[in-house]
Amino acid sequence: MSSVIDAANWVEPLGDQMASPRRSSAVLVVDDEPGMRNFLLKALEQECALVETADSVESAEALRQRYHFDLLIVDIRLPGRSGVEWLEELRDQDVTTDVIVMTAYADLETSIAALRGGASDFLLKPFRVEQMMTAVRRCLERRRMVRENFLLKREIQPHGIEGIIGASPAISDMCAVVKRVAPTASMVLIEGETGTGKELVARAIHSLSGRAGPFVPVNCGSISPDLLESELFGHTKGAFTSAHSSREGLFSYARDGTLFLDEISEMSLAMQAKLLRALEEKRVRPVGADREVPVNARVIAATNRQLASEMNEGNFREDLFFRLNVLAIMVPPLREHCDDVPALANHFSSLLARELGVAPIPFAHEDITQMQAYPWPGNVRELKNVIERSLLLGKLPGDFFSGAATQSGEEVDAAQGLPLGWSLDEVEKHHMLRVLESNAGNKSRAARSLGVSRKTLERKLKSWSET
Repeated sequence: MSSVIDAANWVEPLGDQMASPRRSSAVLVVDDEPGMRNFLLKALEQECALVETADSVESAEALRQRYHFDLLIVDIRLPGRSGVEWLEELRDQDVTTDVIVMTAYADLETSIAALRGGASDFLLKPFRVEQMMTAVRRCLERRRMVRENFLLKREIQPHGIEGIIGASPAISDMCAVVKRVAPTASMVLIEGETGTGKELVARAIHSLSGRAGPFVPVNCGSISPDLLESELFGHTKGAFTSAHSSREGLFSYARDGTLFLDEISEMSLAMQAKLLRALEEKRVRPVGADREVPVNARVIAATNRQLASEMNEGNFREDLFFRLNVLAIMVPPLREHCDDVPALANHFSSLLARELGVAPIPFAHEDITQMQAYPWPGNVRELKNVIERSLLLGKLPGDFFSGAATQSGEEVDAAQGLPLGWSLDEVEKHHMLRVLESNAGNKSRAARSLGVSRKTLERKLKSWSET
């Protein structure tokens, strides 16, 4: 076989900032050609802390039992067992080490077999040393990121529930309840203000439940009352004007899974009665059908209102309330776990930076102090929107936290520019009206900025106009 480029001609390592993670890496080279092993040994030693070589699968496996390797560089054709056979064995053992495969006899079938065996990259001999080093750097950098993400998740998700970030007592107590109730079949009522993350909690319950079916969310407030019954229970062909064919409802789609009824307080009283019957009988009657069909979806409901108060005012059925309220989980507002603001802000900064293709924002101590002092009437959703706006502007929008003119003679909190004597409702009203004004009165844009539905904003405005 023709020799590869001489080791003296390989490209220089990247700067210290990129090279340092690889300096602690361990790599195993498996090839039956002494020249290739020596060449890769010299090249890799300049960037990796440990480089071992082996001429067969048996020798490589013995080394793998002694050391932890971050990367395997394996030739396909080896004496005895082939490299692909070894990779398949490692995959069956759930070994997740990255692998770069080399071969001088490539064909489509071999390439597919290598990739199925878990290969991260595939190089055809003879290759240029830059090709190999680029592949090595890419694999080691990816592994470093996976390790950092794992450590970051352990830091911001000590309770081990995907999607729920924070280590404050309020979040930890909530997560303990989530873990306890998730494996059961009980209905759950999730209560909390708009933007606190009620759907994330519902998804966490479903994820930890072990149910085989899907998680099916539906916002009861965003569907016309006339159509909600059809959406939930399904309909037959010709049941109404636009019913050109029969259709299963969301209860059926969520079979063996979880049906999440968000904003259930928006459901009409007539629909509440039909939902109660479905929950009691575990059967639904599609619109236009003469027979009921069985359902077995677990139901989780959520609301941003006090259902007990809604029930007392005649807006919510008492029997449905008690049927849903088997176990209630209260998602705390962000102002009650402000210790989690730094972790949430950094999480959103990293997540949104990747989505937007911009650099994350390094928050200064003053930024964190401001964010922790702010009451966040829109809760976590509002925080996420502020971080997104900050990424687009390249800095935290300082004017966001500065209050407008305040009543004369009132003591003002310097961190947020609002009177200390104001109630939370007054802070929420002030902020919503300010955002509405900044959007020239456009309610749809203002609602998106606030992280709430237009219906919620209109309800708030109506309540303020009546007082």
